[in-house]
Amino acid sequence: MAEQVTIKNGFLTVDISTLGAEIQRVKGAGGTEFLWNGDEAVWSGRAPILFPICGGLKEDKYVLEGREYTMFKHGFIKNKTFTVVTAEDAKAELVFCSDEETKKEYPYSFAFRVIFELTGNSLAVSYKVENENGKTMYFSVGAHEAYACPDGIENYSVVFEKNETLDSYILDGNLLEKSFIRVMENGTEFPLKYDYFKVDALVFKSLQSRKVTLVHKNSAKKVTVFFPGHDFFLLWTKPTGRYICLEPWCGIPDGVDADFDFANKEGIIPLPAGETYTAAHTITFEE
Repeated sequence: MAEQVTIKNGFLTVDISTLGAEIQRVKGAGGTEFLWNGDEAVWSGRAPILFPICGGLKEDKYVLEGREYTMFKHGFIKNKTFTVVTAEDAKAELVFCSDEETKKEYPYSFAFRVIFELTGNSLAVSYKVENENGKTMYFSVGAHEAYACPDGIENYSVVFEKNETLDSYILDGNLLEKSFIRVMENGTEFPLKYDYFKVDALVFKSLQSRKVTLVHKNSAKKVTVFFPGHDFFLLWTKPTGRYICLEPWCGIPDGVDADFDFANKEGIIPLPAGETYTAAHTITFEE
């Protein structure tokens, strides 16, 4: 049975489930509900963590050291129950350790830690992958927070910190084609439209920015995501969803021509034996 951990300060209250170490709620001191509510009739997710893959694999399979494994979209960590390591007023750490079940689909020994820490009106989220093998392990990791857009996404824009020409790679099912659609030319403010999400997510491989802000056209409320060290960024909602996911990823879905070789997969992270990899992003909430 999943438990809940709550951290808070004078600005924010954050509820986190031990199932997937998934954020369930972010509430501002002024009463603003910043996170999508997980309405199962639309999309039951709120902020799933993606590991050890981001997106899908060709035929839901991969090959590592000559052996074939099956793994489904976004990996398995979102479905695992974490253990609470520490739970302080404004900081919590949760951990999941590999077991015999995970090794059936991912043959490594690892610890996956998630650290949440509040400072002022910002929430820092860190994913730490600890390689407990005597060899290099390969993985991707990504964030998938869904931010509430109560009056629909078309009242919102995503503002990039740098000038961008946005080329979104086309998804064929769970796989990326080599072709892309240009959705913005040389600008910083990208007005959201449901039409963009009729097929699936917008997938950006070559952003200059590592900071984006979700802004409402008639409100001072904002959400800013700062994601240094992440090479890929996605936007996603359901065609009628009242939320938008701002997704910094260290990894990317397989291409339609992928060859199943996990160690050479695009965006894969090689982590040497005994080392720790950290991916961190910070979310700032203004109301």
